[in-house]
Amino acid sequence: MSDTREKILMTALRLFARDGYEAVSVSTIAGELGMTKGALYKHYKNKRDIFDNIVERMYQIDAERAEKYRVPQVKYEIQPKAYENQSIEKIMDFTIAQFLFWTEDDFAFDFRKMLILEQYRNTEMAELYSQCIVAGPVTYMEDLFRELIKEGVFRKENPRQLAVEFYAPLFLLINMCDKTGENEEYIEILNNHMNHFMKRYVMDKGGKQ
Repeated sequence: MSDTREKILMTALRLFARDGYEAVSVSTIAGELGMTKGALYKHYKNKRDIFDNIVERMYQIDAERAEKYRVPQVKYEIQPKAYENQSIEKIMDFTIAQFLFWTEDDFAFDFRKMLILEQYRNTEMAELYSQCIVAGPVTYMEDLFRELIKEGVFRKENPRQLAVEFYAPLFLLINMCDKTGENEEYIEILNNHMNHFMKRYVMDKGGKQ
């Protein structure tokens, strides 16, 4: 991506996060960058094209992070084999990486804020918010935990219940961090939560609960 396209993308996202997607026009974005609308149109067709590229960027970052931590990159329905033989350690490392991404990365912070602003007035944004930050991660963890139960790593529990119990503190801590901007304390809390969770639900080596 060229420097100009990147500047347009990031500037638009920052404005969407500040004022809401619907309130920001192409003229506003161009004016913020000190360029004409005609110059902007050489890089993006319209505001929707900018938004689509923002979403595509988010999905690309998600896939790259999943690959880095060797956890599934796509939904269970697409590649169920990827959910087999996952380790607890990888899941915990990936969870910390998710927390750091949503609280420290400027792109992620603005993306999340944009969706929070728009979710109550735009059904598409509400669905995107749910898939990226609420229901999507819960379903992802549910699929992982279901496979771990099948493999005898986890106790026989309702995998969706486990997923909600595991993910809820992460979601809460991300939102708590918005106010303080400091996440060191919350990382410790998250680590403690995951350790307690694993002690409660992971089978011992003899297969006992």
